[in-house]
Amino acid sequence: MSKRIQAKHKLDRRMGQNIWGRPKSPVNRREYGPGQHGQRRKGKMSDFGTQLRAKQKLKGYYANITEKQFRRYYAEAIRQKGDSGENLIGLLERRLDAIVYRAKFVATPFAARQFVNHGHVKVNGRRVNIPSYLVKAGDVIEVKEKSKQLEVVVVASQLAERDVPEYIEVDHSKMTARFTRVPTLSEVPYPVQMEPNLVIEFYSR
Repeated sequence: MSKRIQAKHKLDRRMGQNIWGRPKSPVNRREYGPGQHGQRRKGKMSDFGTQLRAKQKLKGYYANITEKQFRRYYAEAIRQKGDSGENLIGLLERRLDAIVYRAKFVATPFAARQFVNHGHVKVNGRRVNIPSYLVKAGDVIEVKEKSKQLEVVVVASQLAERDVPEYIEVDHSKMTARFTRVPTLSEVPYPVQMEPNLVIEFYSR
């Protein structure tokens, strides 16, 4: 577990931002990058560098999705009608582990992936243990009865540092959540600015 925490802290330091808005992020204390050269003045970043950073930040936010999987989201986003950047965000927010995190059933996206993997979650009454499962509008997500008293669940539901977004209706007394609609970028409560348009540009090169 310490390895995962360290990896999360590394990503925050590398991006120079508190990506998940966590109180314990090292960026809250040191805004410069990691390593012995972290405090050197940074030159102007190239367009490629800016796009790459936008991709790493968005990919990292969702518990470090694999490159292969993230490319599939890009391919689906440009295939759909409308703004490709908005489509990409919509697909990422439809992930089951993302909704478990947004609903405050667990404290972090990394914990959400593990929670789903271990079979603690049902979708429309059926157990689903695939974190990347895409939820549809109207689907009901619930924590299994035996899992409702787990410490990670009880602690997460009482977290004051973030709110449940409007596109998810949650009943913490029953540990159920309903995904009402696919959100737009402006509705997603990212602690830092995400730039999906730059991600689309990165893959479109």
